[in-house]
Amino acid sequence: MKRDHISFIFRGSRIDLAGFSPHATLLDWLRLNAHATGTKEGCGEGDCGACTVVLSRASDGKLDPRPVNACILLLGQVDGAEILTIEDLAEGEQLHPIQEAMVAHHGSQCGFCTPGVVMSLFALHQNAQAPVARPDVDAALSGNLCRCTGYRPIIDAAIESCAGPAQDRFAAAADARLAAIAALDDDADVFVGTPDQFFAAPATEDALAALYHDHPDAVLLSGATDVGLWITKGLQAPPRIIWLGRLRGSFRAVEAGEKTLSLGAGLTLADAMGPLSALHPDFAEIMRRFGSTQVRASGTIGGNLANGSPIGDLAPCLIALGAEIELRRASELRRLPLEAFFIAYKQQDRRPGEYLRRIIIPRLAPDREFRAFKISKRFDEDISAVLGAFHIGLAGRHVIFARIAFGGMAGTPSRAPQAEVAAIGVDLDDPATWAQALTAVTEDYAPIDDARASAGYRSLIARNLFLKTLMEIAGIPSEITRMTGFEVPHAAE
Repeated sequence: MKRDHISFIFRGSRIDLAGFSPHATLLDWLRLNAHATGTKEGCGEGDCGACTVVLSRASDGKLDPRPVNACILLLGQVDGAEILTIEDLAEGEQLHPIQEAMVAHHGSQCGFCTPGVVMSLFALHQNAQAPVARPDVDAALSGNLCRCTGYRPIIDAAIESCAGPAQDRFAAAADARLAAIAALDDDADVFVGTPDQFFAAPATEDALAALYHDHPDAVLLSGATDVGLWITKGLQAPPRIIWLGRLRGSFRAVEAGEKTLSLGAGLTLADAMGPLSALHPDFAEIMRRFGSTQVRASGTIGGNLANGSPIGDLAPCLIALGAEIELRRASELRRLPLEAFFIAYKQQDRRPGEYLRRIIIPRLAPDREFRAFKISKRFDEDISAVLGAFHIGLAGRHVIFARIAFGGMAGTPSRAPQAEVAAIGVDLDDPATWAQALTAVTEDYAPIDDARASAGYRSLIARNLFLKTLMEIAGIPSEITRMTGFEVPHAAE
């Protein structure tokens, strides 16, 4: 089955839309076509949150409302979803509880950021199963910037209004809304446009493999948290886009085996947080600081790896753990170590028509330790200056195995081979034996100077992160090496 339009729910009605530009954004459609001008454009790159709207889809027989950045989400990506904007919350003159609390606590001044703030809190309100606490609100607002009020009144409003399961008109209509969304799912391949210019959304992997084989120059679109910036900031206009969001089955599956964890490349970062966090507490901390709630709701683990960024947060952690990836071209499957996927800056070992479909991650053995640290100028929603990941094997108190990987230190996420060799034989009880390994880290890389950090700073940080790792594994109390204000437990402590 094929159809030449996308279908979604807007203002309670089904919209069938054809003939749109492949690179049109949801924000432009809302403001210019639907005249939903309450949704604002701020940064245009998914950082400020002024454009936040809520997309609801069906998941395991329930509504799954998530906040997204409309400025970088492409219009075609709303296929199969319900769109809610700031104009939808009030019922006549009656404000939504979130809006009432914002008014009561003076949570808005200039009002430009307010629609996005309210929509992020609305998503929190809809998903809350118990009264929310300050950390819940902080996480929900990590992708919303406000420069007028400060956040105290906004947080007070959230805590007051999100006091338990939602009991508003949206909750009351949940069954009808779910039925309307379910009616959109026809298992059809979407193809809007012509062979020269199109937005396509295959429904199966076989359809994707065939389409991408025929159009290997098409842009593969996953969450648009990177591709969206090509359009809004790079002013690119990709003529052919293949969106992977309609794929189901193994492309989004989590397979938790005894020795490995297998994740489909289409799994969103939000859905991957649980399985990855279960691998180790440090992975949980990295994922908590991974973009914002909006970014994690849209971005995928496959997209984060396949864009080849040298500062992607997942790659160093997965390389340190020895992860492998599976790629597909037509009917051919290929598997290789993740570290071999990255060839040079923004270049990967991916043949024409080939796409990333699965990541296989070994679980930590009982005699292995793992640490990962992200260094950035801003704690939340910021790009790493350096990310270090350390996988250490022990025999008693001596290091017998080391896999060390960094992001931000080279044109690709890569290992530190000299440091790995020098680490063998390190005595955790004798810091004098650590010196050679610590020095070797600085010799493994020749980092660049840029706006994010200087080369000298990056080298020093890389060395100090390795030192921090050895101190923690040796049993130095975590409060000496961790100063985030959040407790991160470790089995060795």
